[in-house]
Amino acid sequence: MASPARIGVMLPRDTPAGQVIDFVQRAEQLGFHEVWVVEDLGYRGGIAQAAVALGCTTSIRIGVGILPAAARNVAFTAMEIATLEALHPGRLDVGIGHGVPAWMASLGIWPTKPLTFLDAYVQSLNALLRGEAVTLEDGADPVALDPSALPVTVPPILLGVRGPRSLAVSGRVADGTVLAEPTTPEYARSALASIAAQRPHRLVAYNLAVVDDDPAAALAAARPTLQWVGERDVAPHIDPLDIADELRALRASSADRHDFVARMPDAWVARLALAGDAKQVRARLDELDSAGTTDHVLIPVGADPLGALDSLARVLPATEEAS
Repeated sequence: MASPARIGVMLPRDTPAGQVIDFVQRAEQLGFHEVWVVEDLGYRGGIAQAAVALGCTTSIRIGVGILPAAARNVAFTAMEIATLEALHPGRLDVGIGHGVPAWMASLGIWPTKPLTFLDAYVQSLNALLRGEAVTLEDGADPVALDPSALPVTVPPILLGVRGPRSLAVSGRVADGTVLAEPTTPEYARSALASIAAQRPHRLVAYNLAVVDDDPAAALAAARPTLQWVGERDVAPHIDPLDIADELRALRASSADRHDFVARMPDAWVARLALAGDAKQVRARLDELDSAGTTDHVLIPVGADPLGALDSLARVLPATEEAS
C-alpha cells in the first residue's frame, strides 16, 4: 500500500525578510512535512533561503523550487547542494527547471536546445554529487568535487517542468517532478503518463490553498489568485480538464485577467485551488493522492502567509476534523 502523501507549505517569494525564520519554524511546529522556498528572478535566492531554513529547524524537509539550470553553472550548483546536504543530511529536496523563458531570455541565457540542455545538466549534477569526474566542455579538463565535500547520500533531484516532452525528460533522469499550480487530479494523471518513469518517482503538487470554516469566504479569497490560469504558459495544466474549452472561451471574451476571474464560476475556482473548509480541502487532497501525487505543497493566499499557517495546518492528518 502506498504511503500517505506528505503535506508541506510554500514560503511565498515576497514574504517579509523578518518573517522567513518564523514561517519555517512555525511550519515545523505545526507538523508540516516540508517547506518549499522559491527562486524567482528579482526576489530571493533559493540556495540562500534553503540554508537559512535548514539551519533554523531540526527535522522538517526543505525543498528548493525551482533553480533555473541555465542560470547556474552545474559544478557550482553541485558544490552548493553538496554543502547543504552534508550539513543537514536527509532533509533537502532540490528542484531544477528550465526557468521562465522570458526571464532567461532577458538574461541572455536561454539554451538553444532546452530539453537537451536540461537532460545533460541533471545527469552531470548527479554524477558530480556521486563523486564522479565530469567533462563539461569539449576539450576541457574534467571537473569533480573533492571527496571531503561530498555528501553521504545524493539528495533527491526533481524537475520543475510542465509540458509533455519536459516531463518525459524528468521521468528519465530525475527522482521526481514538481508540478506548478494549479495541479488538479486530471493534470497529475496526465503528467504521470508523460513522465512514464521506470523507477520510483515523486510527484510534488503545488496548489493555492485557503482553509476557512466559511467555504464561500475561502473561494472568494482564492479567486483573485487564479487570474493567470487562462494564460498560454498554463495550458498544460488546463488541457486535461473537461472545462478547458469553456475556460479558454471565457478568457478570450474577458477584458483582462481581473475580469476573467471575476466571471469564473465558483465550481471552477473549487477545482483550480484548494479552497473550502478543512474537510473539503482534505477531500481534494485525497483526490490528488488517488491521482498519484506523493507530496502536496500548499501555497498560502493573502497578505499574511505566516498567519495562514495555522488554518492550513487543519488539513494535516493529526488535526483533521472528525467526520
